[in-house]
Amino acid sequence: MKKLKFIDYFYLFLFGSVVGWIVECIFSFIKRGIFINHSALVIGPFNVIYGISACVLTLLLLNINSKNNFIIFIISFISGTILEYIASLGMEYIVGFTAWNYQRYFLNINGRVCLLYSIYWGLLGVLWIKYLYPKISKIVEKIKNNLGYKWMYIIIVFLILDLVLTISAVNRAHDFDAGIPAHNKYERFLDNTFNSDFLKNMFNNKWETKTKWLNFTWF
Repeated sequence: MKKLKFIDYFYLFLFGSVVGWIVECIFSFIKRGIFINHSALVIGPFNVIYGISACVLTLLLLNINSKNNFIIFIISFISGTILEYIASLGMEYIVGFTAWNYQRYFLNINGRVCLLYSIYWGLLGVLWIKYLYPKISKIVEKIKNNLGYKWMYIIIVFLILDLVLTISAVNRAHDFDAGIPAHNKYERFLDNTFNSDFLKNMFNNKWETKTKWLNFTWF
């Protein structure tokens, strides 16, 4: 049974976050003709849900990659759906809203997950472990060998500070929209840099979550 170390998962997370950001930006530009910053953090191209997904899919599928595609699809379908639901809840509790809402989709739960995107998760799992991971793991191995643990710790500290800054920016943007003036230089910095317009572009203009616990919408 193959086991990966924390450093392996970290660089997989980093790789998945950046590549996920690129894919989302390209997709949005093709669909809407405008640039949307799909990063979950105010500094850097980090779509965290993709990074976490890369780690979770690798953890669950790495040692069953020889199984048939249907088994891998089912495991990815279930795990991806659970992950997306938890991510939606986590985002709501941390910043007060979620960046996606599937209430208009068939077979959704609270607008957080839906059948269509669960199917995408299943297909992604097959694509990831059968075709993408074998190639990406080689790239990660080179990155790991060149950057090593020192840079991993530096990047982790940066991401934590970036998360704190993001939460502060969201809280300040809510206050600004409510007409509350800035009280210090830091809040004025947020108003001028990571303001409502900046954050609305990141989070698809979704500032509230109105879903109800276990509210099933079938049509």
